Amino acid sequence: MSKTLLVYLHGFRSSPRSSKAVMTGEGINAISTLDNPIQWYCPQLLASPKESMAMVEKQIQESGADQMVVVGSSLGGFYANYLAEKYNCKAVLLNPAVRAARELAPHVGMMTAYDSDEPFDFRSEYIDELKALQVEKITNPSRYFLIAAKGDELLDWQEMVHFYPGAKHLVLDGSDHGIADYADHLPRVLEFISTQP
Repeated sequence: MSKTLLVYLHGFRSSPRSSKAVMTGEGINAISTLDNPIQWYCPQLLASPKESMAMVEKQIQESGADQMVVVGSSLGGFYANYLAEKYNCKAVLLNPAVRAARELAPHVGMMTAYDSDEPFDFRSEYIDELKALQVEKITNPSRYFLIAAKGDELLDWQEMVHFYPGAKHLVLDGSDHGIADYADHLPRVLEFISTQP
């Protein structure tokens, strides 16, 4: 019996309470079986990219899983690239920020989380931490499944597509950065997760 660890990484200023995280978690619970158990791990990421990855990697090492799949949305997709390359595992990217340091440089400073009034201090040194985690080129395209929305109001869907040459792509004609119609595409995400590599 093999055990799979499913790591879901939310976006910038988001949380495990985001609609995509909740829907994915419910979907994973539905396909997890006694014969093929899937352990769900969806942490509240920290402001510091370095500390976030240290926390996630500690969980990976302690999980005892035989294999891992990472699902990442926006900034979480950037982190998913790093983890997929380091651990040689599959990754699902939901409108990923493939160049997170560039995208987030204008957002340094104090702000709040999206779904709460919690203060969120995004410091300038975190940009350097993002640069240190940057994947320049993916090594095994068959491990990656990209969902990119042409209607993304924050990130360039064409840059996403070019970043994952040869990978499985689902390009949405409309939609938005949050992928409002994610429920329609979740079955394909679950299928990719559950298919043996």
